[in-house]
Amino acid sequence: MNIIPGGVCAAKGFTAAGIHCGIRKNHTKRDLALIVSAQPAHAAAVYTTNLVKGAPLDVTKAHIADGTAQAVICNSGNANTCNADGIQVAEQTAALVGAALGINANDLVVASTGVIGQPLDITPIQQGIPVLVEALSEGGSAQAAEAIMTTDTVKKEIAVEFTVGGKTCTLGGIAKGSGMIHPNLATMLVFLTTDAAISADMLRKALSTDVQSTFNMVSIDGDTSTNDMVTILANGMAENPEIVSEGADFDAFMAALNTVTVHLCRCIAADGEGATKLLECAVTGAKDEANAKTIAKSVVCSSLLKAAMFGADANWGRVLCAIGYSGADVDVHQVGVSFRSKAGQITVCEKGAGIPFSEETAKTVLSEDAIDILVTLGDGEASATAWGCDLTYDYVKINGDYRT
Repeated sequence: MNIIPGGVCAAKGFTAAGIHCGIRKNHTKRDLALIVSAQPAHAAAVYTTNLVKGAPLDVTKAHIADGTAQAVICNSGNANTCNADGIQVAEQTAALVGAALGINANDLVVASTGVIGQPLDITPIQQGIPVLVEALSEGGSAQAAEAIMTTDTVKKEIAVEFTVGGKTCTLGGIAKGSGMIHPNLATMLVFLTTDAAISADMLRKALSTDVQSTFNMVSIDGDTSTNDMVTILANGMAENPEIVSEGADFDAFMAALNTVTVHLCRCIAADGEGATKLLECAVTGAKDEANAKTIAKSVVCSSLLKAAMFGADANWGRVLCAIGYSGADVDVHQVGVSFRSKAGQITVCEKGAGIPFSEETAKTVLSEDAIDILVTLGDGEASATAWGCDLTYDYVKINGDYRT
């Protein structure tokens, strides 16, 4: 498997674009993105479990109920959530894009991100769509990735090549996510594309399975967004034998999907609002996967631990504390903790108790911009990984005046 450039446009038949249409006040910020497949594609999606959902999610769910879509339209700067006319605006957006592309409006995935509770004026979208369609290109992934950003500081995209049935296939994606991230069965906004031929049922199975160990294991701040959604379009233009059941071809597809999603997870966690460090908690030796996931997620969600990581303080007791209140079935007297970065690795706890270690060395290890928190349990063979970031002063600054 090879990582290649191109993002959501790397796969055959996909083009994309991103422009500023006027939703956001800053004219230097792109705020409208479009991704288009040259032919109808099988589609799957997972959504936030927040009971308060953005109108675009309801529209998208209805549109892809038949397992088919051909394009994705997404705006930033306004979440189109908790608006009386939200469904109407989302449907109107789909109709405008459908007409401009000459495709059925019901084949549109619609997404929005930004401020909740403010009406979304359709006017700038309506005026921007012709420009957006004209800008579509095979090199448009980066512009689309920029257009879906809100408080993100960097665009997030990746693509990989892999082989199915003797054919070279490609799978790529873009994502946005920096704050209000603590997903459950979905996450942030993520748009994935592939030219692999795979049935709608197997595509749904692949996505719903993968998110359990990838996007569901990311937390920035403990808040589950109203607009979280992950979608994938598969147009089959690689002309491989269609994947219709489990087996070697499905495994190859899952491996490619996981490579893309793990990369995007790490990008999102590293770009957490105000973050200076990516945190990765790897749990091994758990009784089962459920316990491993519970513990890994609890550790990266701990505000006290996140603050300690910001200060490069090897306060390992906060790791044990997070394990203890996680609700996992674990023998705390068998727990070991180590910290690792490109500066080295240091063990700070064995069998649930502290051991002598150099605070100076620990400070050096924890001063890097990517920290691995290694938790060993001694209870079994299961493992899990979760991603998060440190908690800094800037997180409060960013969210103190986010709306105004």
